[in-house]
Amino acid sequence: MNLKDNYSGALQQPLHSGFNATSTVHDVIKGIDLTGKTAIVTGGYAGIGLETVKTFVAAGAKVTVPARDIHKAANNLKGINNVTIETMDLMDPASIDAFAEKFLTTNDTLDILVNNAGIMWVPLQRDKRGYESQLSTNHLGHFQLTAKLWPALKKARGARVVNVSSYGHQMAPFDFEDPNFTNRVYETLQGYGQSKTANNLFAVELDHRGKAFGVRAFSVHPGSVNGTDLGRVAPMALFQQMGTHDEAGNIRPEVAAKLKSIEQGAATQVWCATTPQLNDLGGVYCEDADVAVLDEGNIAHNYNEPSSLRGVQPYSVDAENARKLWALTEKLTGVAFPVN
Repeated sequence: MNLKDNYSGALQQPLHSGFNATSTVHDVIKGIDLTGKTAIVTGGYAGIGLETVKTFVAAGAKVTVPARDIHKAANNLKGINNVTIETMDLMDPASIDAFAEKFLTTNDTLDILVNNAGIMWVPLQRDKRGYESQLSTNHLGHFQLTAKLWPALKKARGARVVNVSSYGHQMAPFDFEDPNFTNRVYETLQGYGQSKTANNLFAVELDHRGKAFGVRAFSVHPGSVNGTDLGRVAPMALFQQMGTHDEAGNIRPEVAAKLKSIEQGAATQVWCATTPQLNDLGGVYCEDADVAVLDEGNIAHNYNEPSSLRGVQPYSVDAENARKLWALTEKLTGVAFPVN
């Protein structure tokens, strides 16, 4: 077993997996049998989360979907066998504890945890603790959930945790001085960017601590995906500013033609959760169903050319940042996560 860390991007080199940006969930799951496996997928009732659940179930897994909107979840997951829906809100710590405790009473092992739910580009909102909502939902809630489910992950002797991150991590490093915009002006792109950087750093440190127990962690960029409801509350001006939408608020046809389908968008997280190609690897940031390259300033990024939105920033896989974020997150959540 490879017990090397991805500290500071040491393992950020493509594997030449045989997959690419056009690969779908059907391609990456081919030949993989998940019979007897148990998975949890947050946000598994819409967009790429729903596609991930369908793929796991079709491969034989039983899946639990914690949902903030139970009615929507029940409607969207109707007719899919081996799926259990439970109540959970990532911005409500008590509901995370209740969900995890209920799951642990089943005595199931947890083979796959996909921290897929997320919010993007929202106006300034705070949870009951006063924490900024994108940080609270995208990182703090998932850290707490993973910590509480640790006994079931460890018991699987080969579990994988997949944090659904984004190219958006390139918009901002983690601001350790003022993560909740207490003293700085709120900018939604900065809030989103630091929450996605946090997803990457959490995967790096969780893998470092968890691999001795057979738990490997990954972060993924799904790609620019058409048809998700992730950007539903984002102001149109942001999309126009990035050049993806015209003055009337319509996505430019040449941009739309380059976006991934839902089946393509979910492929990387399904690949990370199931592929034997990652059996001896962890802590890496992946895209297009392969390990991404480290972005050392040598990639030209253009928002209306989705294929150019690639690579991982060194600050989001940095060893010191990863350790520092773990300690800060324990402090902010009040959740001790001793990996033992």
